[in-house]
Amino acid sequence: MLKYLSRRLLFAIPTLIAISFVLFALLDLAPSDPTGSLPITIPPEVRQEIRESLGLDEPFLIRYVKWMNQFFINEPLNLIDKILDPNDTTPSSRLRVLSWQQRSPVVDLIVERIPQTLWVVGFSYLVGILIALPIGVISAYKQYSWFDQIGTFISMVGFSVPTFFTGILAITIFSVALSWLPSVYDTTHEVTDFSSLWFQIKQMAMPVLVLAFYNAAQLSRFMRASVLENLNLDYVRTARAKGLKDRAILIGHILRNSMIPVVTMIALGVPTIFGGAIVTEQIFRVNGLGALLIDGIQAADIPLVQTLTFVFAVLIVLFNLVADVLYGILDPRIRYS
Repeated sequence: MLKYLSRRLLFAIPTLIAISFVLFALLDLAPSDPTGSLPITIPPEVRQEIRESLGLDEPFLIRYVKWMNQFFINEPLNLIDKILDPNDTTPSSRLRVLSWQQRSPVVDLIVERIPQTLWVVGFSYLVGILIALPIGVISAYKQYSWFDQIGTFISMVGFSVPTFFTGILAITIFSVALSWLPSVYDTTHEVTDFSSLWFQIKQMAMPVLVLAFYNAAQLSRFMRASVLENLNLDYVRTARAKGLKDRAILIGHILRNSMIPVVTMIALGVPTIFGGAIVTEQIFRVNGLGALLIDGIQAADIPLVQTLTFVFAVLIVLFNLVADVLYGILDPRIRYS
């Protein structure tokens, strides 16, 4: 296992370097201009000075190497310094990846937004998994029953209807008509007592349920199909011939084998948590990573967009590896040599 992990991690290095180069090149070739939002009264020579101050007058490869040095060397060293001396508030002397729009280190902006994204998007993903897995298993075990028919209908609706529609519908019903829940997520709210905790639960309810409904709809159908595929295999008939009860076969054999492809879907969905639910965050005004990415795109903030998208790519590669490791845990027949 250790050799396999070492090989995969070594292989991930050139993969991530290639991804970073492609992302940097695509965003550099994009027609966006950081000075495009400036007033038209600004003289051209001033615009040119602004571009030079941002380093846009340098060749592409030079800017790429500088970004690589700042992201892969300076940012980790800065993080180590913070860990070793958390009370040190002196600004780092190392060049860091700075946001053109906010003139702050991009990594600090990401760290600032992560808690809001995890509270809403991460919790909704967990709720969606907890809902989807039992529904998928029961629907497959009781195929064509009333439970399966209702579950299929609700899953098709959840999979087909976009989150911006369900989000607006939830706001219309629970905020406008019933006045039960707040329509805007207050990112500055702090939980200090029971009343503030209750308000936090209420403001999380709609975005969490909207996203959980969408995630559960996809995952439950995938789980149902996986269980149905295993229900008719030879090892299930053999277990029944030996006198094992259906529940023991389902829990001890079918469920474990059915989880192998489902684990891939769950693991590859985890990076979307950190990417944020862009549409849903915009509807409920959740100030998370998705909103940060939209702000960066609208302002042509190339360092911010480059760093955010590359972080998402790192998470995808990482959780691909996590999924492969989980295969060996779920299926003892899988060996890594």
